[in-house]
Amino acid sequence: MNSHRVLVIGVGSIGERHLRCFGRTDRCDVSICEINEPLRQTIAERYGIGSAFGNLDDALNDPPDAAVICAPAHLHIPMATQLAEAGVHLLIEKPLSTGFEGIDRLFSLVQEQNLSAAVAYVARMNPALAAMREAIQSGRFDEPLQIVGLSGQNFPFYRPAYREIYYNNRATGGGAIQDALTHMMNSGQWLVGPTTELAADAAHLALEGVDVEDTVHVIARHGAVMGSYALNQHQAPNETSITVVCSKGTARCEFHRNRWLSATTTGDDWKVEQEFTIERDDGFVAQANRFLDAIEGKSEPACSLAEGLHTLQTNLAVLQAADTQTWQTITPGGDQ
Repeated sequence: MNSHRVLVIGVGSIGERHLRCFGRTDRCDVSICEINEPLRQTIAERYGIGSAFGNLDDALNDPPDAAVICAPAHLHIPMATQLAEAGVHLLIEKPLSTGFEGIDRLFSLVQEQNLSAAVAYVARMNPALAAMREAIQSGRFDEPLQIVGLSGQNFPFYRPAYREIYYNNRATGGGAIQDALTHMMNSGQWLVGPTTELAADAAHLALEGVDVEDTVHVIARHGAVMGSYALNQHQAPNETSITVVCSKGTARCEFHRNRWLSATTTGDDWKVEQEFTIERDDGFVAQANRFLDAIEGKSEPACSLAEGLHTLQTNLAVLQAADTQTWQTITPGGDQ
């Protein structure tokens, strides 16, 4: 089995998870890059990391084969560009960025250098969602007509440091729209196609110590498919579901129960199609393996750079729609 040299940039909560999960693939040697010296030393000691760099320039003195960018979102494109110039394959944490500056240059570099580049929307590695998507795409339920996404959790319970990290500022990728809703919008696009129009409402309702939005409602069009999405980051139960209503049946993925269901006959109960036993790290290990497969030419990225760009377009359209109370039109792959 090939052994790849993988650099994880930023080893906060999500970076540490990537570090741990790439290690579990047994397909790579992992190094880290972290500007926070105490954190860098702690993580290096915890995982027995031999190469721990304090800045990206030092890490690129001997470029790795691939890098996982886990810095705040506004740094993703500058870092990815520097890495691409050095011929390094890229896995970029979500969202791709907080704006469009530098993206055309990055796309050109990835193509010129023949690099694999992906955006880490890990929900695509959820086996229940993937199985439901396969069933929908097979035509089993005929044409999709409507998609409904519902999600909520007590964010401070899962991320107690939320006041001090990227989350507290939209400019660094914070707030419910760029931090959490983006997963649901990307999943919706994967299931029924690109988002073409949307309107939104968002507000800060509950989270203490920040003023970014923690509650969002979106109504959307994915071409002819109508959509609605609602998310909050302060309810007690941790629940997420996505329902796709088709002309000859309805499918629902319940992430919190690791299963997907269907209903095709009026008056009947939901039928559980498949249930899975999933640990928190499993999707990230699967994502790491998929990224390494893409580097080796064995598969396509789970979420391509172009797909990640479309979700970025969607993020920014939701922000604009909520702030101005106007409908926004999105042209997938169009001018930024």
